[in-house]
Amino acid sequence: MSENDLRSQIVTSKLAILDDRIERRILVIRGQKVMLDSDLAELYGVQTFRLNEQVKRNRIRFPHDFMFQLTREEAKSLTSQFARSKRGKGGRRTPPYAFTEQGVAMLSSVLRSPRAIAVNVEIMRAFVRLRGMAASVEELGRKLAALEQRYDAQFKVVLEAIRRLMEPPERARIGFRGASPD
Repeated sequence: MSENDLRSQIVTSKLAILDDRIERRILVIRGQKVMLDSDLAELYGVQTFRLNEQVKRNRIRFPHDFMFQLTREEAKSLTSQFARSKRGKGGRRTPPYAFTEQGVAMLSSVLRSPRAIAVNVEIMRAFVRLRGMAASVEELGRKLAALEQRYDAQFKVVLEAIRRLMEPPERARIGFRGASPD
C-alpha cells in the first residue's frame, strides 16, 4: 500500500467519525439550513478568522443567499442556547457568519487542502440526508392526511398524537440541531 493510499484511508476513517458531528452542526436560522463559520473552521482544521479571511478575499463568490451574518440578537440566542463563548471571555467580537448549503459548497473553491475537500464532501452528504429526512416527514404527513379522510373519529386521537410527535421542538426557530438537543 502506498503512502498516499494510507493517508487517504486515515482521512476517510476520521471523516466517518465526523459524520454525526456534521449533522448536529447544521442549524435552522431564518428558515434556512446553515452551518456557522466557527463550526466549519473547526471541521476544516483552520482558525475561524482564517476561514473568514479567505471568504472576504473572495467575497464575490459568496452572495447573500450563500452566506449571511447573524444579527446580534441571533448570536445572543445561540450563545444562551448552546453555551457558545461570550464576549469579553476570549470569544469573538462580531456575530458569526452562517453558510447555506451553496455557501459551504463554494468554500471548497476557496479552501483547497485535502482535508477541506474531504470534509466538504461529507457536509454535502449530510445536507442531502437531511433533505431526504424532511421529504420522508412530508410524505408521512400526506399519508396521515389520507388516513384521516378515510377513517372516522376512532383514529382521530391516534393521528393527532402522531402529528404532535412530528412537530419540531419549540426552540426550533434558531439553533435547531436535528433530533438530538445539545
